[in-house]
Amino acid sequence: MNLKELRNKKWFKVISNKYVLLILIFGGWMLFLDSNSWLIHNELNQEIDELEENRQYYKNEISKDKATIEQLQDSVEMEKFARQQYYMKRPDEEIFIIEYDTIKE
Repeated sequence: MNLKELRNKKWFKVISNKYVLLILIFGGWMLFLDSNSWLIHNELNQEIDELEENRQYYKNEISKDKATIEQLQDSVEMEKFARQQYYMKRPDEEIFIIEYDTIKE
C-alpha cells in the first residue's frame, strides 16, 4: 500500500484533518497528562471515598465510647469495667485467671 492509496481512504482523511488531530491531542492531554487529568481525579475520588468510610467508622466508635462513658458514671459499673479490663482487685481478695487451650487439631 503506498501513500497515495492511504490518502484516499476515508478514515485517513478524517483523522488527518487538522481539527480532528487537534481535538485528539487536546483530549489525550486532558485525560492523561494534565495536572487535572481524569486519572488524578479518579485517584482523588477513591481517596475521598476511603476518608468518608473512615469518618463513618470513627463516628461509630465515638458513639460507642460515649455509651461506655455514660455507663461508667455508675460506680458499680466502673468497678466491673476495671476488674474485667485491667484485672484490678480489692486488697483482701485473690484473682485467678484461667486460660483455656482452644487449639483445634
